[in-house]
Amino acid sequence: MERMILKINGIVQGVGFRPFIHKLVREYHLCGYIKNTNHGVLLELEGEPGELRRFAEEIPRKAPKLSRIEKLEAEYGLQLCGYSEFEIRESNSGSSRDTLISPDICICDDCLREFRSPENRRYRYPFINCTNCGPRFTIIRDIPYDRFSTSMKDFRMCDSCDSEYHDITDRRYHAQPDCCPDCGPEVFFKSDAGTQAVFSGEDAVRAAGDYLRSGKIVAVKGLGGFHLACRCDEPEIIRELRRRKHRDEKPFAVMCRDVESAGKLCRISPGEERVLTGPERPIVLCAKNIGSGNDQFSESLREISENGDIGIMLPYTPLHYLLFGDDTEMLIMTSANLSDLPVIYQNEEAFEALRGIADGFLFHNRDIVTRCDDSLCRVRNGSEYFLRRSRGYVPSPLKTDSSFPVLACGAEQKASFSLSKGNYVFQSQHIGDLKNMETLDFYRSQITHFERMFDISPEFIACDLHPDYMSSEYAEELGQERQIPVYRIQHHHAHMASCMADNQLNGDVIGLIWDGTGLGTDGRIWGGECLTGGYGSFTRFGSIRPIPLIGGDRAIKETDRVAYAMLREAGRQTEESARSEFEAMLSSGFNCPLSSGMGRLFDGAAAILGIKKKASYEGQGAVLLEASAGKTGIEDLYSPAFYTRPDGNGNEIPMIYDWRPAVSGILDDLSAGLDRGVIAAKFMNSLIEAAVVQCSAAREFSGLNRVVLSGGVFQNMYLMRRLPERLSEEDFEVFCHRRVSCNDEGISFGQLAAADYQIKKGNSYVSSGSDAN
Repeated sequence: MERMILKINGIVQGVGFRPFIHKLVREYHLCGYIKNTNHGVLLELEGEPGELRRFAEEIPRKAPKLSRIEKLEAEYGLQLCGYSEFEIRESNSGSSRDTLISPDICICDDCLREFRSPENRRYRYPFINCTNCGPRFTIIRDIPYDRFSTSMKDFRMCDSCDSEYHDITDRRYHAQPDCCPDCGPEVFFKSDAGTQAVFSGEDAVRAAGDYLRSGKIVAVKGLGGFHLACRCDEPEIIRELRRRKHRDEKPFAVMCRDVESAGKLCRISPGEERVLTGPERPIVLCAKNIGSGNDQFSESLREISENGDIGIMLPYTPLHYLLFGDDTEMLIMTSANLSDLPVIYQNEEAFEALRGIADGFLFHNRDIVTRCDDSLCRVRNGSEYFLRRSRGYVPSPLKTDSSFPVLACGAEQKASFSLSKGNYVFQSQHIGDLKNMETLDFYRSQITHFERMFDISPEFIACDLHPDYMSSEYAEELGQERQIPVYRIQHHHAHMASCMADNQLNGDVIGLIWDGTGLGTDGRIWGGECLTGGYGSFTRFGSIRPIPLIGGDRAIKETDRVAYAMLREAGRQTEESARSEFEAMLSSGFNCPLSSGMGRLFDGAAAILGIKKKASYEGQGAVLLEASAGKTGIEDLYSPAFYTRPDGNGNEIPMIYDWRPAVSGILDDLSAGLDRGVIAAKFMNSLIEAAVVQCSAAREFSGLNRVVLSGGVFQNMYLMRRLPERLSEEDFEVFCHRRVSCNDEGISFGQLAAADYQIKKGNSYVSSGSDAN
């Protein structure tokens, strides 16, 4: 007989790990104890040496599916203490913390069966959960993960729940949010006026259902915030939601009762079904099911989404399931936030802010500690291709080769931050666009929360090169306050580093970085870049011909301004269509900054084609251009042209894509009466071929053969279905994002990777692109 100490780090709290260990201990007839610590779990066990070793080997193979073992340390041959039984001991809180925290997980199949069983005491109970499912990240105030450290601390377990909690054979053994109708949270319903009776329990759910069925809009409190819900089979109801929410054209997400119901709206591939039904339950963008004899929802489909896709999600809380019945298969579920502000997550705030938008409110009295928006993704090669990594995935860490404690502050749009500790990077949930104080307050509070939860004290800070971003200003202030260095990472270099780190690449690569806006090292606006380099530095090998933005940022929404400038640059602006105010600005250069942003090129092309001339949300023209081209099987293109020009730093950029011939080709095709969808396809095919030509020239110049694709333009699946394949045909190794978003949400991950490299090399804290050739 001997004693063993096991230390296990990873996601091992709140996922049924201690009950699993208890059952495994019984199989091996061992004695001792287990307890949660700030590092994970600690076990001391006594038994025969062979049994102890076999026990330790079994743990990774049989661990609960929601757990994630990152490190297992075993110390054998210790002197016996004389344990006579096995017990779960009280958690202890030490001075340092290495525990990983589970994301929120959708209701499991076992709980769903109980939820639907009239004989079960939790029949139709909105907060049923067990060690395999339910809230985690959004209810945790602190660690170790025990009930008193969550928003469940105010709900004392009844005798029945307490008995389950202490019963090793029960699925709710040491399930911290365990509760039932007798002792747990409850739902209640209020009208927008607040003068009618307040309903609770089943009456509240019934009242909310009656409101929804009658065509009213209901604010529903979920895991990480409120949704606005309404029927999606009546176009007029959808238009009313748009009017109240001031959301003229941006698509809504739809929650469907099940995959079969979702199939009435969209064509669901096997990969999309796997992601939709997985424990994370993100919103998945799926192709509309049009032209399959499905005319029932045709007008509603147009109101829900103006493009070819709809964001679909399935219910992930018991309360969601209560809203669906035989006569309710699908509901619009859109985040309940006012324009450009974070999602609302507190009852009082929701009632005040959403009155006039929602007709009724389905509340509950379990506090949301941390707001967390729904995740959004496409499915590419059978796996998630993130557009927003949030609920269901955060705060699971990203494994990297990082070495230093760094806070990376991200960009401005689709803001996120990343914190590193050891080989882990903790990227935040969706924050929003950092353009107002409310979002900045949320951003700052989450940095503080993550630092405390994961016991991280950053010794270095990374931020964008742009000095006017709120994230950059925050980084500078924090650096001065804490007296730690700030690394300023050029925007597109951070994108390239993000995709490299996402694929755990080292060395140098070719980076195709296509987005809308980012400050370059020459003080100009970049965004259609072909870079060569690695984490430490980069060379700007290629770009696109800059486009004058008439009126500066105004041109991003009024994209006909971009089109006007492009037509003028291409020599195709007619006297009849000339606008004197635009001509004066372009001639003088006043408030017409030059942009090489690929996103602006898409905006201009969409406006020239008449697809969209005024954008009501970011990237609208590009989204509709993609939707138009997606209906064709066209392989034709406008032959790409290139030229060389100085980069503003005294060097030459060898491969500048000249889009003017493509603009002329578009106009000629329009004059010839060619279908706009065909022209859109030819335009994007031209960009694909231009990228291949740039990368081939970069390979010849540098000897590099690996290409990484990053930037928000690569949310375009027309490009993502074709460009990687074309590059592979030319024998390139192509790497796309897998774990973080390709858009600016992934910037913080790249900033951190680039800064970590600079720190390892002992470089001073300056822009990583300032020494680019």
